[in-house]
Amino acid sequence: MYIELKSGYSDNGPAWIGLVTFSRTMTTVYFNNKAFKKSRGVGSNFYDIETGDAYWISGVKKNGEDRHWAGNGKILIDKKVINDYLKVTGDEKLDKSKFEIIEIKEIRDKSAFVEIENQIKE
Repeated sequence: MYIELKSGYSDNGPAWIGLVTFSRTMTTVYFNNKAFKKSRGVGSNFYDIETGDAYWISGVKKNGEDRHWAGNGKILIDKKVINDYLKVTGDEKLDKSKFEIIEIKEIRDKSAFVEIENQIKE
């Protein structure tokens, strides 16, 4: 999935491509030790349940143009997904001018986010 921080950045926020997991109801996305809930923001479609920051989360584009046309900056891509990403885009290798390879390690238990959501509802 493609994930981009919108709060405070417009179309130039930090962006990632990596593996996500979904809640059973598909309304929460877990990525990079964060939990995102669906929203209907202007220019965003999810928010971070801990910070309230707005994010754009979508599938990666086959043409490789994941950033908004007005945005710029390198996209951080998890090394575990590079081969899958290249299959989707049909490219032979990553364009190093567009990507920075990183390693994302999920370390938080999803149950911690349930506690946070329950506190928000109280």
